[in-house]
Amino acid sequence: MSSYTPQTDLPLERSRLIGMILGGVSYGAYLLLTVQAVIALMQRPRHGQKIANNRRTLLCYTLITFALGTISFACNTKYTVMIWIDLRDAPGSPVALIKNVMHYRINFTAICCGYVMEWLMQALLLYRCFVIWNWERHVMIPMVSLYTGMIAVAVVVLVQAGTETPFYEINATVAYLAFQVAHTMLYTILVAKRLLSIRGQMKAAFAEYDSGTYDTVILMVIESAVAYTVFIIIFIVGFAVHSDSLSTLCFLSINQVQGITQLFIIIRVARGRAVTHDWSTRIAPAVPTTLVFAETTSILAEGTNVAQAARSEQDKDSASESEHSVSAKLAEENA
Repeated sequence: MSSYTPQTDLPLERSRLIGMILGGVSYGAYLLLTVQAVIALMQRPRHGQKIANNRRTLLCYTLITFALGTISFACNTKYTVMIWIDLRDAPGSPVALIKNVMHYRINFTAICCGYVMEWLMQALLLYRCFVIWNWERHVMIPMVSLYTGMIAVAVVVLVQAGTETPFYEINATVAYLAFQVAHTMLYTILVAKRLLSIRGQMKAAFAEYDSGTYDTVILMVIESAVAYTVFIIIFIVGFAVHSDSLSTLCFLSINQVQGITQLFIIIRVARGRAVTHDWSTRIAPAVPTTLVFAETTSILAEGTNVAQAARSEQDKDSASESEHSVSAKLAEENA
């Protein structure tokens, strides 16, 4: 039986199909985590406490980003169907349709929704960092600069995409991805530095202080940032070396990957896993530090309670008595 190899760019076609399959898998995981996050955010906290107002804000954030991600994924799925079914007789074969995706408005819609979703997620990182650092100017200036630059470059990409420029020829995309990496890494470094500093102060104040929660929070922040950063660096490399196949693989899953990494933190916060009810009865001097919704206007501030606990302990005259009362109060409110 003779074999037939069509005269086309088979690796690119395979990457589109495989990328769409992987995108479907990542979207399924994103959907599952979104449902878990929504359930966790809507549940009343244990021991009868009120649901914090900012849980509702975070719930809206979760639903809006999921809706944007869903629209983007649906548009990519529809265009994939168009490539091999609806437009299979179009001139240039499927390869031309893959390379000239911007000739169809459905792909422009997918990119717009994906970019807005990414802006919202990066804005959440921005807010967390500001809260943890108490809105200090020397932290706000570089973070806001990176965020503004990221949006400005994204607008350039969208403008070029709107003129039907082939997506893989829009060089500004590399700059946009680089801004995302820089913003995410700077956020991770600043948050980790702040939490390590507070942990050191607490250890210096109390010899038997248990810093395990700090370590958990820091690792959680770093792990979520690294997972997304590694993925996006692979995307940058593929785009920079003009490997359309690798770029296509990454492009079809990048939004879901970013959403998944953030939902891991949101779910943990909503469930209050960083604190347990036995904090109120713990004898050893340890201040409960947790990821909670500490303020009405807060979206998600990993370090807010950490910093507040550290400052409150330093201002008390009697360390052991104040520790016990703070522990009991926080455990009652957040356990």
